[in-house]
Amino acid sequence: MLVKITILIFALVVFNFILLKFSSNKIAKETKVKKMPLVLKNETTTEQEPATLAPTGS
Repeated sequence: MLVKITILIFALVVFNFILLKFSSNKIAKETKVKKMPLVLKNETTTEQEPATLAPTGS
């Protein structure tokens, strides 16, 4: 009885590995498409204030 259970479980494990080896769930490789890179230019201008010092009173 114990030998039959052991052989049955071993056969199921082997069958599972065979199914895993030959499974049809293959991932299709995507072909690389050359796209032009998107360049974002953020040109901002800042106005510089004149360097005036606050009166200190001394």
